[in-house]
Amino acid sequence: MPGQIGGLSEAVEKSPLVNGWELLREDQLTESDQPPTILIIDSQEINRRLLRGILKQPGYRLLETARPAEAFEILGRAKVDLVVADLVMAGISGLEFCRQMKDNRKTRLIPVLIITSIQGVETEVAGLASGADDFLTRPLHASLFRTRIASLLRQKAAVDSLEEAESILCVLGQAVEQRDEAISGHCKRLDRMCTALGAAAGVSRPQLLALHRGAFLHDIGKVSVPDSILFKPGPLTKQEWGIMHLHPIKGEEICRPVKSLAGVLPIIRSHHERWDGSGYPDGLAGEEVPLLARILQMADIYDALTSPRPYKPALPGPEAIEILERETSRGWRDPALNRLFRELWETGIYPAEQPAPAARIPLRSVRPEPVQVPAAALK
Repeated sequence: MPGQIGGLSEAVEKSPLVNGWELLREDQLTESDQPPTILIIDSQEINRRLLRGILKQPGYRLLETARPAEAFEILGRAKVDLVVADLVMAGISGLEFCRQMKDNRKTRLIPVLIITSIQGVETEVAGLASGADDFLTRPLHASLFRTRIASLLRQKAAVDSLEEAESILCVLGQAVEQRDEAISGHCKRLDRMCTALGAAAGVSRPQLLALHRGAFLHDIGKVSVPDSILFKPGPLTKQEWGIMHLHPIKGEEICRPVKSLAGVLPIIRSHHERWDGSGYPDGLAGEEVPLLARILQMADIYDALTSPRPYKPALPGPEAIEILERETSRGWRDPALNRLFRELWETGIYPAEQPAPAARIPLRSVRPEPVQVPAAALK
């Protein structure tokens, strides 16, 4: 094997691609063969024709419509990298269209360039206040317009790279779940429960999103825990518990480089802390334990109690609730959150017990699945 690796390295060094690097321009190195897609929205055919002419040379993929309603349909079915919209449109204004785009989780990261013939600082301020990423007034200077388009597309590519890294980590989080057939579906159930509890507790929309992500990433640090410890049928030794107690720290280290996950890091690190300070890894107590970590912890414990395990049957919901009450009395759980959790449970929002686990799925078959924050939780 070492010889093979060395041979491969030697072959790469002799490759014409490497030695002839100057033959391959940097602007030819792209992650996708597909050109960026730009959606043009303008009720005037002459304006759309002008934009087509300006953007024809760079080789973008252009979609266009005269109606905002049709634009939303296009955004729902096609991958769009940039929207160019006129300020004055039939039905709703470009500003209202932009606001609706930015309020939609699926389209809020798509950059929007507003174009108008109306001069004045007030108009530009209104455009940017609506969430537009850039603003241009007619008559358009072709070179400036193409430069602004290229700049916005670079920003979109950078955002896509961050989202891709985040998606990869979420898939890794699901792969951790797939290591143990006994917890099949745990992350999705946890997502539903903790975002509902977060909404009831009045946390902000960004915090709800952090809970949604935390449901899939909270135990990602278990990739560092050997199977001999993770699936040990008997009690763990003191040394083995020491290794297990490191998984929140390892999970935080894995996710820290992704800046968009900054709000999830306290959940990952602190979801095993206890209200009385007897948890791990930092021994935080009371309000020192981040609120989102406490929220996820309540849902996590309830799901564990009401799910079947090789060493126990699934407990009925009322019995799981009583265990949470006892743990709260012992000082382990946040009393206010425990009361709120019980009130939600009494409404029937949480299942009484979870279904039996499905057959174990090989890791090689794990694929990313779209996951959604419950719509009701974001209202």
